[in-house]
Amino acid sequence: MAVIFHLDLDAFFVSVERILDPSLEGKPVIVGGDPKGRGVVSACSYEARKYGLHSAMPMKQAYKLCPHGIYLHGSSGEYVKYSKEVKKILEQYAPLMEQASIDEFYMDFTGCEKIYGDFYSFAQLIQKEIKEKLKLPSSIGIASNKTIAKIASDFGKPMGITLVKPGNEKEFLAPLPVQTIPGVGKVTLKELNKKGIKFIKDLQEYSEVQLENLFGNNGK
Repeated sequence: MAVIFHLDLDAFFVSVERILDPSLEGKPVIVGGDPKGRGVVSACSYEARKYGLHSAMPMKQAYKLCPHGIYLHGSSGEYVKYSKEVKKILEQYAPLMEQASIDEFYMDFTGCEKIYGDFYSFAQLIQKEIKEKLKLPSSIGIASNKTIAKIASDFGKPMGITLVKPGNEKEFLAPLPVQTIPGVGKVTLKELNKKGIKFIKDLQEYSEVQLENLFGNNGK
């Protein structure tokens, strides 16, 4: 059985900004530029998310919801630098690694049980090393494939570790909203909701053939 880790750096841009300026700690921080301009939110702190802010939200809307937030243009060069440092740490351990974005990494530890032992404890060690060396918080999902590992990493944020044991995938996914699945955007979500599919457990009642008939290759 495959063992895939998905490591996601929590509110990465904000975390880096807080390293550069510790006074930002604990405050609603929004990275993305001029709050009265045309841009969108690149990242926001968990304190800002309490006001309904999220990535890709128009800056003007974000400012209406959180006018007292701290709005930053961002330090792209620093983000790249810290991302490379995280990659260096992970490369020490992972036989196979794929960087999915500046703040996301997949690692394949299939067959490494005798080297690393308990994978949950091993994930804690990786998480701790990144936090101690780089001051960056992260969350890790562990599962038998990339999709479930990605969903699992988001499940316990921030600084969470979620292990989905082989055979428990269906049970883990069942109560989650269908938009939790990577690739289910607004259009697909609308189509699913029309058919009464709101949670993954609803989706699990359909056969692969039925889903392919409804949504083509995306259904499969």
